[in-house]
Amino acid sequence: MSSHITNRADSATYASHTVDGLKALQLWYNRQTGLWDTTGWWNSANCLTMLADFALVDPEASEALNIPEIIQNTYVRAQETPVQATKILSAAGLPFSTYTRSQKGSGVIKRGFDNFLNDYYDDEGWWALALIHSHDLGVRGLGDQQYLQEAVDIFEDMKKGNSTCGGIYWSKVTPYTNAIANELYLAVAASLANRIPSRKDYFLDIAKTQWNWFKNSGMINKDNLINDGLTDACKNNGMQTWTYNQGVILGALVELSTATGDRSLLDVAKTIASAAITRLSRDGILYEGCEPNCGSDGAQFKGIFMRNLHYLQKAAPMDAVKNFILTNADTIWAKNRNERNQLGVTWPGPFSPANAGTQSSALDTLVAAAAVA
Repeated sequence: MSSHITNRADSATYASHTVDGLKALQLWYNRQTGLWDTTGWWNSANCLTMLADFALVDPEASEALNIPEIIQNTYVRAQETPVQATKILSAAGLPFSTYTRSQKGSGVIKRGFDNFLNDYYDDEGWWALALIHSHDLGVRGLGDQQYLQEAVDIFEDMKKGNSTCGGIYWSKVTPYTNAIANELYLAVAASLANRIPSRKDYFLDIAKTQWNWFKNSGMINKDNLINDGLTDACKNNGMQTWTYNQGVILGALVELSTATGDRSLLDVAKTIASAAITRLSRDGILYEGCEPNCGSDGAQFKGIFMRNLHYLQKAAPMDAVKNFILTNADTIWAKNRNERNQLGVTWPGPFSPANAGTQSSALDTLVAAAAVA
């Protein structure tokens, strides 16, 4: 792997860069809706997850940035913001999401958690993980137990998505069995098993069944990469190996390993991570096949991989993985940043216009670097 940048920063420096990047991100935050303007519904869930992860890395900076209050505001406000999602897939399997959002009148009673549920199980999974990571903060009792219960409610809705191929469908309107929805389902189940001791057996049984199905589904190809999904005949469809498909499975296997005590699951994760680093990078920097025109969906993918790679690195440290995380973080800050500390989609540059999705995706890498440096 090429290092690109020869002078490594320390954890405090990566955290400081993250703070500067977070200040830029929050200029897109809409306090009324609890969402981030310029990006989509599921992307806002990923913004929330990144904030929660940073708060665990640097609690003092988190307090200064008011992250606990932002999390609580999003939890309350996003439930009051009805969002109608529509998604199409390109020939390569790149999703393009559009969202119709409207404000509720003051006389309309809050629908509650129904507003975190929509027609797409992957969207639901992102919000479940965001709430689980928000719960992990346990900050001064700011609704952390509520966050976990809401994640359970989402999970129970995801559980209804039974696919004829096994696992769950991508959505309630399209009978497509894809990798990301099923990886998220596994990740949420295993995460809940680790956080609700009284119901551990329930969630763990589902997680183990889901993993046994997933590893035998055919979506993991001969190169140890995960293609986008399955055909109607339940065979690997050969679509793009998006970075986020290689990422969520890493975090899911870390959670499942923790729940079961089976460290061989981390070896599987290492194999997938190494394949992704080798095959989905250019000169040591993570690259998405759609760059630089990835839309709001594809622009989020790389940060999800780096976030979950960070979880794997904490659970099973590897020098090559640490170097990869730091190399990408250094390169983003040096070559993919404008004077306002905005971060674009192409990490080695040149800088292209940023939005909340590209910003939070790049910030996932800086948070990862602060965590593992």
